[in-house]
Amino acid sequence: MPAKKKTAEQGLTYKGKPMVRSGNTIYYGDMADDHIAILQLSDMQSFEDMKLPGKVSIQLFSQDESLPMNERFKKRADKNNLYEAIEIASIWLERA
Repeated sequence: MPAKKKTAEQGLTYKGKPMVRSGNTIYYGDMADDHIAILQLSDMQSFEDMKLPGKVSIQLFSQDESLPMNERFKKRADKNNLYEAIEIASIWLERA
């Protein structure tokens, strides 16, 4: 059975949900869903020839446009690495 090739249209996904990076912010989740997760990368650290985020701030964001902006942020957490942050975001999106 041939492996599926990743095309530019598919983009990056994690656990079946799309991820889009803009600068130091990663938007995780399907924009058609009720909620998305916003991950903000900070405290970049050097590792060999790469820069890795040291701290990641996660926010669960409601797509309900009838709510005021300050009420659309449902949950917030900080993690020390990107893997932990994406795992928390994935769990929040499953529950939301």
